[in-house]
Amino acid sequence: MSVVMRGVSAEPVDVAVHIAAVSAASHGAVATFVGVVRDHDPSVVGEVTHLEYSAHPDAEAFLARIAESVAAAHPDVALAVTHRVGLLAVGDAAIVAAAGSAHRAAAFDACRELVERVKAELPVWKREVLADGSHTWVGL
Repeated sequence: MSVVMRGVSAEPVDVAVHIAAVSAASHGAVATFVGVVRDHDPSVVGEVTHLEYSAHPDAEAFLARIAESVAAAHPDVALAVTHRVGLLAVGDAAIVAAAGSAHRAAAFDACRELVERVKAELPVWKREVLADGSHTWVGL
Protein backbone atom coordinates (compact mmCIF):
# COMPACT_ATOMS: atom_id res chain seq x y z
CA MET A 1 0.00 0.00 0.00
CA SER A 2 1.20 3.52 0.53
CA VAL A 3 0.76 6.92 2.09
CA VAL A 4 -2.66 8.01 0.90
CA MET A 5 -2.81 11.31 2.77
CA ARG A 6 -0.38 13.49 4.69
CA GLY A 7 -0.08 17.12 5.59
CA VAL A 8 0.68 19.95 7.93
CA SER A 9 -2.42 22.11 8.28
CA ALA A 10 -3.61 25.27 9.97
CA GLU A 11 -7.18 23.97 9.60
CA PRO A 12 -8.90 21.57 12.03
CA VAL A 13 -8.12 17.91 11.37
CA ASP A 14 -11.02 15.56 10.60
CA VAL A 15 -10.61 12.03 11.95
CA ALA A 16 -13.34 10.67 9.67
CA VAL A 17 -11.48 11.90 6.59
CA HIS A 18 -8.36 10.01 7.71
CA ILE A 19 -10.35 6.84 8.38
CA ALA A 20 -12.02 7.05 4.96
CA ALA A 21 -8.64 7.60 3.28
CA VAL A 22 -7.19 4.33 4.59
CA SER A 23 -10.35 2.24 4.34
CA ALA A 24 -10.81 -0.36 1.61
CA ALA A 25 -12.92 -3.43 0.99
CA SER A 26 -9.84 -5.57 1.66
CA HIS A 27 -9.08 -3.89 4.99
CA GLY A 28 -10.39 -5.61 8.08
CA ALA A 29 -8.73 -3.11 10.39
CA VAL A 30 -8.28 0.63 10.70
CA ALA A 31 -6.18 1.83 13.62
CA THR A 32 -6.24 5.51 14.55
CA PHE A 33 -4.46 7.87 16.87
CA VAL A 34 -5.69 11.33 17.81
CA GLY A 35 -3.36 13.53 19.84
CA VAL A 36 -5.55 16.03 21.69
CA VAL A 37 -4.55 19.25 23.45
CA ARG A 38 -4.90 18.72 27.20
CA ASP A 39 -5.31 21.29 29.97
CA HIS A 40 -2.07 20.43 31.76
CA ASP A 41 1.51 19.39 31.27
CA PRO A 42 3.03 17.25 34.02
CA SER A 43 6.35 19.10 33.65
CA VAL A 44 4.81 22.56 34.13
CA VAL A 45 3.02 24.13 37.09
CA GLY A 46 -0.26 25.67 36.02
CA GLU A 47 -3.22 25.13 33.73
CA VAL A 48 -2.62 25.04 29.96
CA THR A 49 -5.19 27.24 28.19
CA HIS A 50 -4.03 26.70 24.62
CA LEU A 51 -1.11 25.71 22.42
CA GLU A 52 0.51 27.35 19.46
CA TYR A 53 2.33 25.06 17.04
CA SER A 54 4.83 26.40 14.54
CA ALA A 55 6.62 24.38 11.91
CA HIS A 56 9.78 24.51 9.85
CA PRO A 57 9.07 25.71 6.28
CA ASP A 58 10.00 22.23 5.00
CA ALA A 59 7.79 20.38 7.51
CA GLU A 60 5.60 18.97 4.70
CA ALA A 61 8.67 17.42 3.06
CA PHE A 62 9.84 16.01 6.41
CA LEU A 63 6.40 14.51 7.01
CA ALA A 64 6.37 12.97 3.54
CA ARG A 65 9.73 11.30 4.15
CA ILE A 66 8.66 10.00 7.55
CA ALA A 67 5.38 8.60 6.24
CA GLU A 68 7.01 7.03 3.15
CA SER A 69 9.64 5.40 5.36
CA VAL A 70 6.96 3.91 7.62
CA ALA A 71 4.97 2.79 4.57
CA ALA A 72 8.05 1.04 3.17
CA ALA A 73 8.43 -0.87 6.44
CA HIS A 74 4.73 -1.83 6.37
CA PRO A 75 3.96 -2.53 2.69
CA ASP A 76 0.48 -3.97 3.35
CA VAL A 77 -0.77 -0.88 5.18
CA ALA A 78 -2.33 2.37 3.92
CA LEU A 79 -1.36 5.43 5.96
CA ALA A 80 -2.80 8.90 6.54
CA VAL A 81 -1.39 11.55 8.86
CA THR A 82 -1.88 15.27 9.49
CA HIS A 83 -0.27 17.54 12.08
CA ARG A 84 -1.83 20.88 13.00
CA VAL A 85 -0.05 24.19 13.24
CA GLY A 86 -1.31 27.48 14.60
CA LEU A 87 -3.43 28.18 17.67
CA LEU A 88 -5.17 25.15 19.21
CA ALA A 89 -7.61 25.13 22.12
CA VAL A 90 -7.85 22.47 24.79
CA GLY A 91 -9.65 19.53 23.19
CA ASP A 92 -8.49 20.25 19.63
CA ALA A 93 -6.75 17.49 17.67
CA ALA A 94 -3.05 18.27 17.19
CA ILE A 95 -2.22 15.13 15.19
CA VAL A 96 -4.35 12.48 13.52
CA ALA A 97 -2.91 9.27 12.13
CA ALA A 98 -4.71 6.31 10.59
CA ALA A 99 -3.54 2.98 9.24
CA GLY A 100 -5.67 0.56 7.26
CA SER A 101 -4.75 -3.07 6.70
CA ALA A 102 -6.20 -6.53 6.24
CA HIS A 103 -5.16 -7.36 9.81
CA ARG A 104 -5.29 -5.43 13.09
CA ALA A 105 -1.73 -6.14 14.23
CA ALA A 106 -0.28 -4.60 11.08
CA ALA A 107 -2.56 -1.56 11.37
CA PHE A 108 -1.73 -1.02 15.06
CA ASP A 109 2.01 -1.45 14.49
CA ALA A 110 2.16 0.92 11.53
CA CYS A 111 -0.01 3.57 13.20
CA ARG A 112 2.10 3.54 16.36
CA GLU A 113 5.37 3.71 14.41
CA LEU A 114 4.04 6.58 12.31
CA VAL A 115 3.01 8.61 15.36
CA GLU A 116 6.24 7.94 17.25
CA ARG A 117 8.36 8.91 14.24
CA VAL A 118 6.35 12.09 13.63
CA LYS A 119 6.65 13.11 17.28
CA ALA A 120 10.41 12.45 17.27
CA GLU A 121 11.38 13.76 13.83
CA LEU A 122 8.92 16.35 12.51
CA PRO A 123 10.30 19.88 12.97
CA VAL A 124 7.29 21.29 14.82
CA TRP A 125 7.51 23.33 17.99
CA LYS A 126 4.86 23.85 20.64
CA ARG A 127 4.31 26.93 22.79
CA GLU A 128 2.15 26.12 25.81
CA VAL A 129 0.27 29.11 27.17
CA LEU A 130 -0.75 28.92 30.81
CA ALA A 131 -3.70 30.48 32.63
CA ASP A 132 -1.43 33.01 34.35
CA GLY A 133 -0.26 34.32 30.95
CA SER A 134 3.15 32.70 31.07
CA HIS A 135 4.28 30.25 28.43
CA THR A 136 6.82 27.54 27.82
CA TRP A 137 8.28 26.10 24.62
CA VAL A 138 8.34 22.36 23.99
CA GLY A 139 10.45 20.73 21.30
CA LEU A 140 13.16 23.36 21.01
